Amino acid sequence: MHGLNAIETHNLTKRFADGTLGVNDLSLQVRHGEVYGFLGPNGSGKTTTLRMLLGLAMPSNGNATVLGATPGSTESLARIGAMIETPAFYPYLSGRDNLRVLAGHAGVDERRIAEVLTTVDLASRGSDRFQTYSLGMKQRLGVAAALLKDPELLILDEPTNGLDPAGMAEMRDLIRTLGQEGRTVLLSSHLMGEIEQVCDRVGVIRRGQLVAEGTIDELRDRDRLLVRAEPIEQARRLIASVAGVEDVTVVRGEIHVDGDPAAASEIARVLVQANVRLYEFRVERASLEDIFLALTREEEIAA
Repeated sequence: MHGLNAIETHNLTKRFADGTLGVNDLSLQVRHGEVYGFLGPNGSGKTTTLRMLLGLAMPSNGNATVLGATPGSTESLARIGAMIETPAFYPYLSGRDNLRVLAGHAGVDERRIAEVLTTVDLASRGSDRFQTYSLGMKQRLGVAAALLKDPELLILDEPTNGLDPAGMAEMRDLIRTLGQEGRTVLLSSHLMGEIEQVCDRVGVIRRGQLVAEGTIDELRDRDRLLVRAEPIEQARRLIASVAGVEDVTVVRGEIHVDGDPAAASEIARVLVQANVRLYEFRVERASLEDIFLALTREEEIAA
């Protein structure tokens, strides 16, 4: 193990031949043994970043280390399993035979094939042709292929893409299990629920730039107050006048209040004294979706 971080990037930048900036001055750290969610809208630069970490694309500027080595080097690739975009296999071969081909190229003992098929719950379908697999099974075989080398680090790009709710749940359970085994997992996604349920820390990318990084609780920053009252405009004005209140917004008949949590009792007192009718008054935790939309608002497709 090389230091605290399994992956480090410093000012990583990728500019394409047409001048489009796909990744812009990106610096992030993925720690050993964590499941790190790489979250961003479609086109924000996630896949381009992962390709650079694997040596499949060269950066225009900046640098990165993966497991203490240069991306794409023999030293790093030997300890990495990856699934980038849609996994591709021979359609006429069985799942097991496809893995056998990959094991031969990677110098992996074929006994490992049965282990990874069991891990991804495909042992009973390993003899079936790949072309007969459902989309969820194809995605799981892609993860099995990534696990063949028993890697320290897994890089998974949108592993639930196109799956139905049951397939998404199965994939989340698998990723959670892999993280509990002590592997480092870098999971790229644009699905907030997926990230929130399985990840230890999150990095949010917008237009190729990292705009936030931390645990979900750290990104939430603090709670806010939700109030439902009538008359709503009178309630809004009264709340805005209370010391410690920083921002008051009305969304679909609900008043959202940001500011000092200690102001809640004073807000309630002011509203009751003014004979405002209160229907709901509670502390509301910001969801990951709220955070994501706030951080990526007015997102324009990058690359």
